[in-house]
Amino acid sequence: MLDCLRGSSSFTCQMSSLMIQSFPVAALFFCLVIFSEFHFSASKSSGFSFTLIPRDSPGSPLNPGNLTRFERIQRLAKFSHARANYVTSLSTTTRNATLNPDNFFLGLIRDHWFYIAEVEIGIPATQVYLMVDTGGDQIWTQCLPCKNCFPQKYALYDSEASSSYRKLPCYHPFCSGDKPLYQCVNEECVYTSSYLSGSVTSGVASLESFKFRDFVGGPDFIAPSIIFGCSNDNRNFKFSERGMISGIMGFSLSPDSLVAQLADHINRRFSYCMSPYSEGIPYPLNLRFGEDIPPPPGNVQTTPFHLAPPVYWYMLNLLDISVNLNRMNFPPGTFQRASGGSTLGLFIDSGAPITMIDQRSNLVNAYLGLMLSLQIHYDSLRLERTVHSSGLEGNFEYCYKDRPDFQQHPTITYHFEGADYTVDSKFTIIHFDGYFCVSILPGNGVSILGAYHQQNMRIIHDGNINSIQFYPENCADDHTIGEDMFN
Repeated sequence: MLDCLRGSSSFTCQMSSLMIQSFPVAALFFCLVIFSEFHFSASKSSGFSFTLIPRDSPGSPLNPGNLTRFERIQRLAKFSHARANYVTSLSTTTRNATLNPDNFFLGLIRDHWFYIAEVEIGIPATQVYLMVDTGGDQIWTQCLPCKNCFPQKYALYDSEASSSYRKLPCYHPFCSGDKPLYQCVNEECVYTSSYLSGSVTSGVASLESFKFRDFVGGPDFIAPSIIFGCSNDNRNFKFSERGMISGIMGFSLSPDSLVAQLADHINRRFSYCMSPYSEGIPYPLNLRFGEDIPPPPGNVQTTPFHLAPPVYWYMLNLLDISVNLNRMNFPPGTFQRASGGSTLGLFIDSGAPITMIDQRSNLVNAYLGLMLSLQIHYDSLRLERTVHSSGLEGNFEYCYKDRPDFQQHPTITYHFEGADYTVDSKFTIIHFDGYFCVSILPGNGVSILGAYHQQNMRIIHDGNINSIQFYPENCADDHTIGEDMFN
């Protein structure tokens, strides 16, 4: 219901309330569709692709440099913990907060954003790097003339220099009604977004041309009128320590996110295929939208996703887990979202590198149960367990000394509503020097199907049927990584 509470007219909210009872995703897009003439002029569905850059990849503006394999994987674990903490904080805070623009708080943790988008804004174009928040809403970038800006090494976007810039009018549904997404002040549609860390960004809600680069050989895509925040007052931000990040791009199903704004143009569908990590290095993620998504083969599986506003994650109904062909037989409802918020359930997220299984899923320690089943498997093969501690956050707890040519790693199958998602045995563990660890971390109140368990799997988010579709694919064949990404 956040689309109604934050960004719609009274009539639209009433209609959305009726729709959300039977068509939850349609309701999220409803406000945008009927007012699409305000901000996006596409008249028919089509498709495009663009590339997200993992923050630790060689082509990233935040590339930490020459790390060992162990250090890279430990950073993946650290990002995963930060991601889970962010989700928990976000859910808890928004549930207890009053929903209006001045005290709608989001958890800002520097390490919970894993991907970076390189986009060009305006005419003439200004290139900016935005952190991608797959569960976030608003798109914003630092904007001249700036009252307060955090350090940025490249040119700030100048709205006065762009011929395609427009301010969002106060009569737009995002800025009018009883509980608008933004506020009309002195005949300007303005916003203030506050974060748990004390960071605050504010500015003018605006429309501008956005160009998304395709690093894999296709044409770049230009969206003529994207609603975004022209932020000229930014305080206490610390995520841009190198001066290379200019703002944030929300990628959830919230009404002002990129996916929601492009909903009609992309037929409410986007997809990705995660190439296998090499030496702990995540590859750029090629996102395909609309008609750019390859037709699925006959073995595609489908499971519905569920939204739990005010958090717009893709929640999946996990019923049980198997190790090889052995079902764990967790009690019914183990992974369901608890009404009191003690357990958030499971969601799929490419922005979380490592899968996490909740330690307190409705009074069941599902993580421990799964690890014990895996331990039984490796004990039966006479592998010796080892304890490795680096002193860093995010240590893997179940590790074994490796043996030459040992290949008997089990598969892990997540039994979702209507679909079985099997992780290939080579992705259920992570190799280090002389030992390997199970590629799962303990969760505290949340389970996440992370990127490491999405390798070589085509994932399709389809808002038309409110479902995630998936099937195995050799993701290296999906695209050729551009040379400039790794130079």
